[in-house]
Amino acid sequence: MALSSDPAAEFFLGKFSNLEQLFGQAQFGVSIIDCDLRYIYVNDRMASINGVPPKEHLGKTVREVDRFVALVVEPLLNRTIHEDHSFVDLEIRLSKPGDPQEKSWLICSYPLKESDGSVTRCGLVVQDITEQKLRQSLQTERLQVEAFLSNLSSAFINVPVSEVDRKIEKALQKVVNFLGFERSSIWHFTPDRSSLRITHSYALPGVKPPPTELMNLIPIWIEMIQLGESFRVSDVEELSDKFWREKQYCKDQGGIKSIMFIPASVGGTIVGAITFVSYSVKKEWPDELTQRLRLLWEVFANALERKRADQKIQNALAEIRQLKDRLEAENVYLRDQIDVEYKHEEIIGKSEAIRNVLQQIQQVAPTDSTVLILGETGTGKELIARAIHNAGQRKARAMIKVNCAALPAALIEAELFGHEKGAYTGAVSSQIGRFEAANGSTIFLDEIGELPLELQSKLLRVIQEGQFERLGNSKPVKADVRVIAATNVSLKQAVKEGKFREDLYYRLNVFPIFVPPLRDRQEDIPLLVWAMVEEFSKVFGKTIERIPRKNMEIMERYLWPGNIRELRNLVERAMILSNGGTLVVDILDGSAAAANEPMTMEAAERKHIGFILEKTGWRIRGKGGAAEILDMKPTTLHSRIKKLGVKRKNGTLEPPPAAEKPTS
Repeated sequence: MALSSDPAAEFFLGKFSNLEQLFGQAQFGVSIIDCDLRYIYVNDRMASINGVPPKEHLGKTVREVDRFVALVVEPLLNRTIHEDHSFVDLEIRLSKPGDPQEKSWLICSYPLKESDGSVTRCGLVVQDITEQKLRQSLQTERLQVEAFLSNLSSAFINVPVSEVDRKIEKALQKVVNFLGFERSSIWHFTPDRSSLRITHSYALPGVKPPPTELMNLIPIWIEMIQLGESFRVSDVEELSDKFWREKQYCKDQGGIKSIMFIPASVGGTIVGAITFVSYSVKKEWPDELTQRLRLLWEVFANALERKRADQKIQNALAEIRQLKDRLEAENVYLRDQIDVEYKHEEIIGKSEAIRNVLQQIQQVAPTDSTVLILGETGTGKELIARAIHNAGQRKARAMIKVNCAALPAALIEAELFGHEKGAYTGAVSSQIGRFEAANGSTIFLDEIGELPLELQSKLLRVIQEGQFERLGNSKPVKADVRVIAATNVSLKQAVKEGKFREDLYYRLNVFPIFVPPLRDRQEDIPLLVWAMVEEFSKVFGKTIERIPRKNMEIMERYLWPGNIRELRNLVERAMILSNGGTLVVDILDGSAAAANEPMTMEAAERKHIGFILEKTGWRIRGKGGAAEILDMKPTTLHSRIKKLGVKRKNGTLEPPPAAEKPTS
């Protein structure tokens, strides 16, 4: 019940008879204070907020009722009375000695005036918002903890297994610092499950590190963990006597005040525990915090399980590698027979010459070294380049091929390095070059000896520095490209003649591979013929069961100036003409005889080329021309005719290439 000692106040309340009833039921404190800051009216709620009975307020100053309250409200009341000023919704905090909980009040003060307008009193309204502020604080803290744990969990998404342990140690450090612990550790059971061994831990500087193993130190706690039971205590000293070993452990650890452990499980099996320790203050362990820390372990558990699975895979792979190495050591000869002697990709043969080539491929393929493939036309240099690429580290991307002899000199630079729009007549748009397209892969430069001298310096720069410029743009373009080059001419001779840069030659000649002509690997001819027969059988829908021995012997003695290309063309023609199960490869008239005549290799080649030219009426280019029959490039055939001095039957030399009409 509210009281008043001031007749004016009683008059005021009497004038408004329902005001007393309203104030008496209010959930906030109401008081009227005179100019001397004495209480002349308080309601019951104000009395309970102050913690003093209503009667003991009346006639007393604010300071006499509670000096700590006076320190906060007296300045406010004086300004309200003397300045005729209202103050609304001022939040104040009040800490009293002996009261562990800080009070939060929301205060309003209003000047009360006489009829002449003078302020003689003030009204003070107080709302105790301590519980509300506490709830808000707890909610804020809860949200902060949830955000912290969420960010911690996100940090473990897609963490490499090699980083898992470091990430967990870092996360424990963040937990300790954020939640105000001094130490946090992860323990795993020993194989016999009798003890716990530490795997990850973080402690603040100066805090004693935990022992590496807990054998017989905390038997009751270990038993609880084995049963999947959590444990938390705010004051270790309050533990019952049955925990005497656990209490001794906390004392030996430097005086642990509060401790909590949560059993850690993986796939439903308890594997250990995660612990949180406080030394300096007693920690409360609310259920909500415990549940969130349990989720933290789930994050760690998933990462550790991924690491364990990866380690298991790595161990299995190591065992497989060891077994593979042992089997390879025991079966070197057999492996060489399968991989080298008979077939490697599309390269077929068992001769010593081709085995040497395949061995070189195996040696150089895993590297990024530049390779120079040497050999006559038709020996399969592109096949060798493709085998090197497919056995290397860049095989995931396609090999880019450039035939340096097939492109006009005016366009080869743009083809290799690209061009910008308007760089030259006809450049209507920008276009990347072959080197840029081959970035991260391999580029095969066939007929490298035909590359114009003015472009050789650009190629040298790409090989040395890994960069070039597009036509019409001076900005360097970087390209990580492996270079494989091939030629059927002597680059050494070209260097002597000033047609090829010496420095480029040495950059290309890092790992030379010579592809032998077919005449130097005659024992491979039967294997090659049957492989081609098998291929064309699928194309033409024909079944070949036999090749006459005499026919095969003729092919083995033949010199094959067109090499494998020539052999392939003859087998394909024979397959087209074949009507039964027996295949006869018809080598052109005079060829077999040429093979048996004792003559030099150059003479035999001159005779064979001359024979083909006479058969075609000295028509080199186009379908059915000599170049197609010999499976040689027209430019290459021109060079061979000139070098060998092949003449018409009338004794005249073959006319120069410019006299022929070029094909489109």
